[in-house]
Amino acid sequence: MMRVLLPILIVLLGACAQPLPKDDSLYRDLGGQPGITAIVEGMLLHIARDERIVERFRKIDIQRLRDKLIEQFCVEAGGPCTYTGDTMAESHKGQRISRSDFNALVEDLIAAMDDQRVPVPVQNRLIKRLAPMRGDVIEK
Repeated sequence: MMRVLLPILIVLLGACAQPLPKDDSLYRDLGGQPGITAIVEGMLLHIARDERIVERFRKIDIQRLRDKLIEQFCVEAGGPCTYTGDTMAESHKGQRISRSDFNALVEDLIAAMDDQRVPVPVQNRLIKRLAPMRGDVIEK
């Protein structure tokens, strides 16, 4: 009996060891790579017109920021991307970003998603995935 159960147990354990399929539903709901690109570019345009925070971006390589944000949003949304930038803590170290600066950026992100007609529940899912980074950005 044990000889029969052992191969079945090995097969079952092997099946359990397989990685679960990645949930890319948020990535798809955001419109995939083109949708995420449009959101990031829209957010950067909103930031450029946002007197509250535009000065924080004057000396930043906007093209690199654009590319890294697209990667990061893609990864956070479950897309087939790899983030190649610095950690949030590293990239914001010494910038002393306030809560109001951070909130202004989030408002610009929401405005960009509104421009792309991203449904509010989908917006909330992305913001929820990005929210844990807040502590690595504010007042560092």
